[in-house]
Amino acid sequence: MQYSQVSPFPSDFLWGASTSAYQVEGGWDADGKGPSVMDVRERHSDDIADFTVAADHYHHYREDVALFAELGLTAYRFSVSWSRVLPDGDGEPNPAGVAFYHNLIDELVAHGIEPILTMYHFDLPDALDQRGGWNNRDTIDAFVAYARLLFEEYGSKVSTWLTINEQNMMILHSQALGSAGRNGGDMGVMYQQNHHMAVAQAKAMTLCHEILPEAKIGPAPNIVSVYPASPDPADIVAADDWDAVRNLLYLDLAVRGSYHPTAWAYLTERGWTPDILDGDLDTLAAGRPDFIAFNYYSTQTVGAPRGDGADLSQRGEDQQIVRGEVGLYRAVKNELLDTNAFGWEIDPVGMRTTLRRIWDRYRLPLIITENGLGAVDELVDGRIHDDYRIDYLRRHIEQIQWAISDGVEVFGYCPWTAIDIVSTHQGFKKRYGFIYVDRGEDDLRELARVKKDSFFWYQIVISSQGSKLS
Repeated sequence: MQYSQVSPFPSDFLWGASTSAYQVEGGWDADGKGPSVMDVRERHSDDIADFTVAADHYHHYREDVALFAELGLTAYRFSVSWSRVLPDGDGEPNPAGVAFYHNLIDELVAHGIEPILTMYHFDLPDALDQRGGWNNRDTIDAFVAYARLLFEEYGSKVSTWLTINEQNMMILHSQALGSAGRNGGDMGVMYQQNHHMAVAQAKAMTLCHEILPEAKIGPAPNIVSVYPASPDPADIVAADDWDAVRNLLYLDLAVRGSYHPTAWAYLTERGWTPDILDGDLDTLAAGRPDFIAFNYYSTQTVGAPRGDGADLSQRGEDQQIVRGEVGLYRAVKNELLDTNAFGWEIDPVGMRTTLRRIWDRYRLPLIITENGLGAVDELVDGRIHDDYRIDYLRRHIEQIQWAISDGVEVFGYCPWTAIDIVSTHQGFKKRYGFIYVDRGEDDLRELARVKKDSFFWYQIVISSQGSKLS
């Protein structure tokens, strides 16, 4: 639908930006922090990025938060490093790690920035991984104990909580992310891990409501609209199937506390149904989110499977590129969409479509917790002219406003990222931030912070409450 005039953004709309602990903090072993699976990825993958220093936010957080305030952020979505506060994943807390997040949150609050705390963003403590990770049901108890620590330590300062970042990507792309534990390529193992994570998430949401009755908590999967490659009914069925497996399995577990029927049929057909213990389904049903956070970068276009190698994308290990699966769906490039330098399709209108679909199914308030353009930014004469990023973000924000006009309740936007971080796959050459961190892949230089052109543009967007996007 086209409107003669779009609705304004709500007056309390959260204009934010995001990071994750392992990609921004550095200080990977500082002050008693234990290693995470992302710190020791060589055991799981040959694709290694340098998380040891990253943007060194651990030592620069005051400077960074001051820049976030200058940018005008009203919210900052970050994650806690589980192994920084609990080096072994359970057991005794690390006082220095606990204090770091108190200091960071205090700094945000002092600058009028609402902290949005993600509890788990890919970086399972290595000590838990060594004991089986999410294959081991004991990790459920460890996560709940970790959640209790966070709620009790930071609950008086944090009112918006995210449970698990991109649980669906950890399951579907576990080898690429190195984040859901060892699986030997067995998807049955991964779907058992998924079940354990879902139970842990439900218990954490219930615990949050018990300890912090005024707080709000929700999941943060990566959700995309799935398009059929053609009007062929077989392509439409394939799109529905992939939507169920990629998106609705995880949303239904988090929001409705039950397995999506098509996704369950898929798991049954493949022999991948998880073991469900007595009480698990009751636990899932009891864990109710207050909102849905989701990460959006693109859409995916799929066709009916043909049962041959043409079903599969050659670039399917990148979690943002459709990859195909024999017997389920065929990977199809959408020729109507441009792609970025890393092959990701760019679909701003898909943001509106995705918002509408999630709202229509679940009727919970929505916040976008990642959306951004990775690019090879160049520092020239002390400036970074990233008009390409401005254009990308502008077109997506426009579509959020269209979705609001459609009647979707959207309460915040936190693009990826507030400041340059180390990319999970491409190191520091792939940048997303409004703030440039002056370092190379191997040369740390001074780690100076430089405001990009997009910084000044987003500053105007925020101060105008989204009315000035040009």
